[in-house]
Amino acid sequence: MKILIAEDDLYLRDGIREALENNGFDVVTAGDGLEALEQVKLEMPDLICLDIMMPKMDGYEVCREIRKKTQVPIIFISAKSEEIDKVVALELGGDDYLAKPFGVRELIARIKAVARRCHVSTSSTSFQVDYLTVNSEKMCGCFDGKEVELTYRDIAILRQLYQSRGNAVTKKLLFENCWERDYFPESRTLDQHISQLRKKIERDPNCPTLLKTVHGFGYMIP
Repeated sequence: MKILIAEDDLYLRDGIREALENNGFDVVTAGDGLEALEQVKLEMPDLICLDIMMPKMDGYEVCREIRKKTQVPIIFISAKSEEIDKVVALELGGDDYLAKPFGVRELIARIKAVARRCHVSTSSTSFQVDYLTVNSEKMCGCFDGKEVELTYRDIAILRQLYQSRGNAVTKKLLFENCWERDYFPESRTLDQHISQLRKKIERDPNCPTLLKTVHGFGYMIP
């Protein structure tokens, strides 16, 4: 698993890097917010440990920018320990919040817990859906000689439907498994995400053959 440590304190950053590398993780680092965004683009980490108070761009803004493009898991690490700080971090799209000072063992435990919840794996987990090859390690899908970038949630949806291929999956089950939150029937979040996913992977998004809608019920891969 590749982890990005975005932290402006050099000694803390190096200490976390060494501890994670000693536990078998592949680690890249960034010392400010802009560098963190550049590392996300270049390295495509599996998980990000993100400080809030960083130069050039704070962690909140970095998280906003990341969430425009990807659902890569984010653990905020910060000396800011007020409840409102945690609430803001989680509402912006953070997956966990760890207040400084913290122990390395706790950080590693939280990394592993978030990775499980977000279906992050370091093993080879490619699977084939008709003409589409999904590679969850490289976070991409390949078809007709081209490669498209997929988010963790894209892959979670495809995997859930692939595992039940030939059978429809209810919106409730799909949402709760892939978002880890309660499903509300009036919400359009899942439908909108499926629409965006179709634009990435369907040869003709207006006439989908991979992600079929089962009206009044859910979705399926035939």
